[in-house]
Amino acid sequence: MLYLKTLIIVVQLLSALGVIGLVLLQHGKGADMGAAFGSGASGSLFGATGSANFLSRTTAVLAAVFFVTTLALTYLGSYRTKPSAGLLGTAVTAPVAASASTAPAAGSAALPASAASSSNTDVPK
Repeated sequence: MLYLKTLIIVVQLLSALGVIGLVLLQHGKGADMGAAFGSGASGSLFGATGSANFLSRTTAVLAAVFFVTTLALTYLGSYRTKPSAGLLGTAVTAPVAASASTAPAAGSAALPASAASSSNTDVPK
């Protein structure tokens, strides 16, 4: 499971860096992408439509990969097979009340279980 999380994190990091790089390569609406590579749009490497269509589609694919890896990491991070052990690796247990663990004194009358449990839970009014 650890190797799967590591692989997904690496893919997410590479897709994030790719999206950042491709967004920075793209020009504004009025600029021609062929001019960025030193030639006209019709003679560019990406065909007659220029590189803008290629860069925008690649950006969309990398953004989708980033979104899917984020969802996968969220799912894997929330999946727990056992309860958390805490910071020091020991299981956290609730403290036991002192009156419940000791036996009643010899001279006192024994209270029923319902009366004993309700007397410990006083609610301020």
